[in-house]
Amino acid sequence: MRFDSWPLHGRVGVERRAIAVRGVRGAALLSGLTLALSGCAPLSPQRAPALSFDVPAAWSQVDPSAVGDTSSLAQWWLRLRDPLLAQLVSQAMQSNTTVVSAQAALRQARALRDVAGAGLVPTLDGSASVQRSRSGGASASNSFGAGLDASWELDVFGANRSALQASEASLRASGATLGDVQVSIAAEVALDYITLRSAQARLAIATDNLASQQEILQITQWRLQAGLVSSLETEQARASTEQTAAQLPAFQTSIDQTMHALAVLTGQPPAALWTVLAAAAPVPQAADELALSIPAETLRQRPDVRAAEHQVMAAMARVSQAQAQTMPSFRLTGSVGLNALTLASLGNGASIASALLAGVAVPLFDGGALRAQVRAQQAALEQANSSYQGTVLTALKDVEDALIALRGDRERLLRLQQAAEAAGNAALMASQRFTSGLVDFQVVLETQRTRLSTQDSVANASADVSADHVRLYKALGGGWQPDGGDPPPAATADPVRTSPS
Repeated sequence: MRFDSWPLHGRVGVERRAIAVRGVRGAALLSGLTLALSGCAPLSPQRAPALSFDVPAAWSQVDPSAVGDTSSLAQWWLRLRDPLLAQLVSQAMQSNTTVVSAQAALRQARALRDVAGAGLVPTLDGSASVQRSRSGGASASNSFGAGLDASWELDVFGANRSALQASEASLRASGATLGDVQVSIAAEVALDYITLRSAQARLAIATDNLASQQEILQITQWRLQAGLVSSLETEQARASTEQTAAQLPAFQTSIDQTMHALAVLTGQPPAALWTVLAAAAPVPQAADELALSIPAETLRQRPDVRAAEHQVMAAMARVSQAQAQTMPSFRLTGSVGLNALTLASLGNGASIASALLAGVAVPLFDGGALRAQVRAQQAALEQANSSYQGTVLTALKDVEDALIALRGDRERLLRLQQAAEAAGNAALMASQRFTSGLVDFQVVLETQRTRLSTQDSVANASADVSADHVRLYKALGGGWQPDGGDPPPAATADPVRTSPS
């Protein structure tokens, strides 16, 4: 039979009271009590061992050309060799609203850790009172009092120590979460910057092809007037020209919207970066010198994996705390009080009252609440373990996916560059021969379309390769410092903050 239907606590107390004459003795008694309580404080608990998880010994997709420096990836964006990008990332690390919010969450976790740590040490309270009373026709009398109260809950079964351990693990998880936010923001800034430069490059390609098509249209109109071609060729040339011209507004819209996104990521109004980013610049490309670490090392430097691991540690500590709360609790309290008829006599000649109380509380019947709390924390631990394993698998997948994408996009870019070179030569020769009347207009039209398509594809593929590097850096855990600090600012000029003129 189980007796856990109703809450009932038994308390055994031992109290000793003494009345003294002089204030010095009372103060000495309370001071000694406080020192004794402090000296009995338990030692800090040992940190739980790090979790282990089976990971592959090597990456299944490794680029043979990726050899060289294995230095820290805390500032991987410098590898893209674009000073303006470095400025934007550095400013986002300081002013992005999500980063600022994560920093505040870290400060909150640190304060909560301090609150939990305070439960391991005695508390000391002071009080003072003044009373004026009159009885019948007697003269009014004054009474002054002062007192000190000390108390301490002996953490015999480690409930408070487990609470502190859980708070410390949560603090470390908040630090890793801040790092995960920094990693994501740095990658998002870089990806948006690459999108911007790619859109500008594609706009330039479309504008250049539009100029060529307009020249062909003019030539076609002249030949129509001379009776050398029909209206069909002229209308085809006009249709091709207008189709290309229709792409320009779409590219400009993408450019403007990406500028807005970059401004917001750096904590500024949407139009703040128009002047700075309006001039076109090449798509930043990373040098092929990144040497991949083994999977286990990658997981150790990924902030989301660390955060998940610390959450498991916190859940383990909460299980221990819940189990300790099913055991008896012990408390020591002591007090010293001074009473006198005048304020001056409080320091000399006041009556002193002191007390010392030791108590124990034993949970007898609580309706099963404490045991249910243990089961709840054990279930939370299982959830944290499952989340940790899922985070590890996702981290491995991110790196593998980034490696596969990088390899494929590099090969695609190489083929497209060769195709674009051939398409450019073909379009030039077709234009020259059409001007001389040696080829049909359909040849010119087809070669122009092929040149525009291949050049646009090259610009896209070049941006994809650069973005693949960014995603690989992010997957490897680059963009934060494992000690919890912010990445050092890049060696650049003042923060980018320019409003449109």
